[in-house]
Amino acid sequence: MTESKSMILGCAGKSLTPEEIRFYRGERPWGFILFARNVGETEQIRDLVASMRDAVGRADAPVFIDQEGGRVQRLRPPLAPNYPAGGALGALWRNDREAGRRAAWLMARLHAFDLLRHGITADCLPVLDVPVEGASDVIGARAYGKEPGPVIELGRAAAEGLMSGGVLPVMKHIPGHGRAFADTHFELPTVDTPLSELRSHDFAPFKALNQLPMAMTAHVVYSAVDPNNPATTSAKVVNDIIRGEIGFDGLLMSDDTSMKALSGDFPAKAAAILAAGCDLVLHCNGVFEEMSGIASRTTALTGKPLERAERALTYIKDHDRANETEIRAEFATYFDAVA
Repeated sequence: MTESKSMILGCAGKSLTPEEIRFYRGERPWGFILFARNVGETEQIRDLVASMRDAVGRADAPVFIDQEGGRVQRLRPPLAPNYPAGGALGALWRNDREAGRRAAWLMARLHAFDLLRHGITADCLPVLDVPVEGASDVIGARAYGKEPGPVIELGRAAAEGLMSGGVLPVMKHIPGHGRAFADTHFELPTVDTPLSELRSHDFAPFKALNQLPMAMTAHVVYSAVDPNNPATTSAKVVNDIIRGEIGFDGLLMSDDTSMKALSGDFPAKAAAILAAGCDLVLHCNGVFEEMSGIASRTTALTGKPLERAERALTYIKDHDRANETEIRAEFATYFDAVA
């Protein structure tokens, strides 16, 4: 792997500017992420993805997207159908567990078809958060259920569907965003729940799926673990909970540093995230000055983080040869609006 820095970056528009190309070429982010502002038509997306990889000189540079279904879905018709949210899969599971599991796998396999044809190789899915009553709607219907059981089963099926199609899954938001009573896009939530309850409810899906290759942190303070820092910048949460109790040894990326939940300027955010033990700093909004700040404090991927990065990429090397038409037809038996 050509030397890369410990960050994943977005870009401002539907094509790279000369300034962005020079910046990526010099700073060498490990990967990239796309949002709706970057999405036009198929050839444009392919060209954008190709130019990102060309800028860093790595054909295997992963390109991420949030393609969950429901309200969090960046590729929309005609590029991809409008898929149901995780909560709809959970409702199906409650009526018929096997049907729910199968539909979750099928939908993720369809995401893989949709993404790979555009050159996108990683999906920020599955959502393993377990919401509680009254929590912020930032998770809401994105969750598979309000108990760990369906979240574990459907999250596992979704991850397996993505990997079967050659797309890297990213479970989120570790160690659990379901009790946040504030939207982390705008403010920092604090969860005061006892550790015993967090273990049995919030942490459980991540522990059950701790062999997945990649995870995204939660910008949430867990006062029972570290009352002073959100998980993303807490060495105690990363080392004792995520790496320790949950047992996750995959590639750990922060949630978006441009969200308002994190305090400090962008260089300080990047430094704190890496100091806490995260492997990668994520910056999504494509604002050039902010990306420059992130890049000023990120370092080359080496040692254990590099090993995790290389291992993660092996999950997108091989995939099955499933027939897309047949998969879509089977999925339509569960959700006939998505044919």
